[in-house]
Amino acid sequence: METGRHRSQNLGSTGLAFHALLCSSLLLNAVFFAHHLLRSSPTATPERLGDGLSWALQAAREAEAVAAADCSGHGNVFLDGVTGEDGRPGCECNRCFSGPDCSVRTPNCTADADSGNPLFLEPYWRRHAAASAVVFSGWHRLSYITTGGRFHSVELDRHIRLLHRAVGNAVVDDKYLVFGAGSMQLINALVYALSPDGNADSPPASVVATVPYYPAYKSQTDMFDGREYRWDGTTATWSNNGSRNSTKGFIEFVTSPNNPDTALRKPVLAGSSAIVDHAYYWPHLTHIPAPADEDVMLFTASKLSGHAGSRFGWALIRDEKVAKRALSYVEQSIMGASRDTQLRMLKILKVILANLHGKEDIFAFGYDVMRSRWRRLNAVVSRSTRISLQKIPPQYCTYFNRIKEPSPAYAWVKCEWEEDVDCYETLLAAGIISRSGTLSEAEARYTRMSLLKAQDDFDVLLERITEFVDAEEHGRAPGGSSSM
Repeated sequence: METGRHRSQNLGSTGLAFHALLCSSLLLNAVFFAHHLLRSSPTATPERLGDGLSWALQAAREAEAVAAADCSGHGNVFLDGVTGEDGRPGCECNRCFSGPDCSVRTPNCTADADSGNPLFLEPYWRRHAAASAVVFSGWHRLSYITTGGRFHSVELDRHIRLLHRAVGNAVVDDKYLVFGAGSMQLINALVYALSPDGNADSPPASVVATVPYYPAYKSQTDMFDGREYRWDGTTATWSNNGSRNSTKGFIEFVTSPNNPDTALRKPVLAGSSAIVDHAYYWPHLTHIPAPADEDVMLFTASKLSGHAGSRFGWALIRDEKVAKRALSYVEQSIMGASRDTQLRMLKILKVILANLHGKEDIFAFGYDVMRSRWRRLNAVVSRSTRISLQKIPPQYCTYFNRIKEPSPAYAWVKCEWEEDVDCYETLLAAGIISRSGTLSEAEARYTRMSLLKAQDDFDVLLERITEFVDAEEHGRAPGGSSSM
């Protein structure tokens, strides 16, 4: 019995030891298996989509959420908009609309036709939201310089040239490209580049323009007040002075199509250095008779694609010395155009180029919008004897390869009645804000109305103009005064 008891105890001890060993083995296997799983799968990896996206997801979701916000078709939500109590940006309503979702129409709202804000192209970019979207990392282009130690994108330079060749509105093969923060910065950069070196032996260049001209030419020249140049009035003062050599030291601003009257223009003064502003020389805003080929030409993204807020413009310059001086001006003032802006504009140009002459051509889209606006405005104003618009005949456009109806950016309005001596005030009394012709040194009987803004803005403008014309038979009170 003693021997049996001891044998039983030994067997029990052996079983317990085996059981402990088995449990330990299973535990170790579980640890090793868990370790293997943890190593084989990313631990703190952000959520991924099927195509491998990770860190861009949050930015994409934020952008999509903002784009999907409902502002009743009369406003937008922007990523950098003012946030509410919920921490989210709210609707920014178009003029004459209000409320949390911009659904409330302001009665008797004044039409604002002053600014050349090119929001008529917003619907186009909504249709191309995916193709035109840009997402870039937080470390994108942190450096002052970009490819090759430059301040401007080599690829953007190449795509600008591709676009001009494809559209046929400018000769680029023998030109240098200079980028700027919109064409506004390049206005003075080009004046500086064409002026003589500032010293006592060199008289300042005389900067001039033909009436009516874009007011920024004068205001910028006066504001910067460089010793190398000065504002010297209009070309009419100098074109008939009888001296062929007197305008050699002149810098002449030429806008073609012109702002404010939309006419195609050429330099007036023989021997002057011309800065030809072709901001509106695109097929949706004018006909293109031939590629422009002046020595100094100015373009802007705002009227090409509608991206005014990106602040990007460029100059095409034939002479290397002039180009280097203009580039030096930009580098000394802002060290080149924003790299973020250049990336966005590169993407925008790629979309434009990919759709030229197709169903989604931006120029065909823009032309349809602007032609329709001009037709509708003309139909109303043609019933009036009190106001008139500039005459623009249909003309052949090399881009569309056909006769093109007018699609101007602006209506150049003339008040015809004798008592309406200030056309800006006449329209303001009728609930229309315009831009007085006196700002362009034209007569006060002229004023400019912008047709470029959002559809809501144009609709309100057309309402006010229609009311103005409908009331015309009651508006001319005895004694030559207007009751409007």
